[in-house]
Amino acid sequence: MDDAEKTWQSWLSELAPSKRIAAGLLRAQFEALGTADASDRARSEIDQNQPELARFMLLRSLWRDAIDGWACPGALEQVAAARRLLDAGADRNDLVLLARAVAYEAVFVAVDELDCGGDVNVPGTDVGWVVMEASDDGSSTGRPLAGLHEDLLTMDPSGRDGADLWR
Repeated sequence: MDDAEKTWQSWLSELAPSKRIAAGLLRAQFEALGTADASDRARSEIDQNQPELARFMLLRSLWRDAIDGWACPGALEQVAAARRLLDAGADRNDLVLLARAVAYEAVFVAVDELDCGGDVNVPGTDVGWVVMEASDDGSSTGRPLAGLHEDLLTMDPSGRDGADLWR
């Protein structure tokens, strides 16, 4: 047993049985999803009552669909301007990089705005928003998904923290 596993087991032994079961299930879910820090994420969710699984799922989905989706066959060809550029001899890989970089920036701005909780450019308004975790039945758990913009880059499924977006 390595040190990380010893730390995990020690922490588990200090939990009430119901939290111990919940922690084990969370860790298993994170491991099944392929995250390298499954124990840390499960511990954060249990100890700090942070919706780590919901944050992980949302940010991973944004990378897969909104950002990396541009690398899928036929994705660029759905955009008339990209088709014209390809027909004119533009390098497909460069266009994919451009589309992914623009998509990343758009997603980042969107999650940053969500994190702000209101339009900071219009002071004095009584309107705002919050992104909340939902249970299986769609009802709110009461746990906000905050700081999404802070973790977006680290959720790059390639493990390169978006480094290939700006090469």
